[in-house]
Amino acid sequence: MYSYPEGAWGQMALVTTAEVCDAHSSLIVSGELRVLEPIFQIYGRRQVFSGPVVTLKVFEDNVLVRGFLEEKGNGRVLVVDGGGSKRCAILGGNPVVQAQNNGWAGIVVNGCIRDVDEINGCDIGVRALASHPMKANKKGTGEKQVPITIAGTRITDGEWLYADTDGILISHTELSV
Repeated sequence: MYSYPEGAWGQMALVTTAEVCDAHSSLIVSGELRVLEPIFQIYGRRQVFSGPVVTLKVFEDNVLVRGFLEEKGNGRVLVVDGGGSKRCAILGGNPVVQAQNNGWAGIVVNGCIRDVDEINGCDIGVRALASHPMKANKKGTGEKQVPITIAGTRITDGEWLYADTDGILISHTELSV
């Protein structure tokens, strides 16, 4: 069993997502625990992260993304449904640095990011479909804290996300092992 750095997952500091799946198969069957399809690339220095979810739905526009990351994160994870667009990046280095400084645990983007070298230097977990050099629009359109569906999984505001190098789990409630 791999030992994560102390505090990486609070009570789950010594448990991998694979072990959680093995130990909680009944929660998977009931839908209380879901596994995102393995479509995301791993960025940022924090490969293991977890926290309560804040959802955001945008398309090729990053104004609302930046707005959320300017707030105090308090260990939360921003999950952005960017519509799976690979035509531009909706997250870049400056907002990720701000998210790190504001205490966000991680960011999951169903879309692209840019400034990968800068993001990989940040102590935060980031997952995205790919990188893209073109910046997003700045119209401010989108929906905050609404149910989204990414990687084959419906995610609602306030659920819990657990990520490591094996994958990403979504739970209705905070897990303890």
